[in-house]
Amino acid sequence: MRILGSLAILFLLTGCGSMSTVTEGDEVVSKSISTVSDYSGAKTTIQVINVDLEKVFKMYPSLQEKNVGLGFAESVLDYLDETNRFDFTEEKSEIKERMVTQFKASKKGVFEEPIDGKGKIKAARYFVYVTVADFAVDEDETVVKGKAKVVVTTFIRLQVRFINAETGQIYIGSGEGEATKTGEAFLKSLDGMTFSQSTVGKATRKSLETASTNVIEKLIKNGVFEN
Repeated sequence: MRILGSLAILFLLTGCGSMSTVTEGDEVVSKSISTVSDYSGAKTTIQVINVDLEKVFKMYPSLQEKNVGLGFAESVLDYLDETNRFDFTEEKSEIKERMVTQFKASKKGVFEEPIDGKGKIKAARYFVYVTVADFAVDEDETVVKGKAKVVVTTFIRLQVRFINAETGQIYIGSGEGEATKTGEAFLKSLDGMTFSQSTVGKATRKSLETASTNVIEKLIKNGVFEN
């Protein structure tokens, strides 16, 4: 489905110009997380972690400029939560420290209702994180009779990785996302379209959903999870 992005009218001394942009849907094969969400069995405890993307940002500086990657862990957590297959443990160290502090205070009789966390904290059976496998922005520009047309296609391939906390074995699911933005204008520069926040965001979401689905399908195929 095509969505009309904007229509701007520019008045110049030499004439009149306009620009319109259209964001198109995904152009690559994608999967829905709903295909692995029909589940009501025992849940596996996992921890979704943020990893350092410094090396990735060096390879693809445009990602850092647009803050792409900051929400990888949160988005994957949302998708995995939809499957009803997992319990999640907290990843942030400051939260864990607060829990320990509260346990110690409880042992000293500070609280009206004692809190005893000994032997009750769930250990993650798998650690989960996201990494960037590929990223590209393709720009095609044509000018006919003073009218410029630019087509910018954003492509991203992400991997969702499950690491067995006991053995270190890795299960990988990859997903691709692609979105295209088209702009046309008279007497107006389209330089700002070389990198679109909206298209990379859409491509990233679909890539993450497909990767999450693929890794769960692989875990089921390998007998790690129930179907």
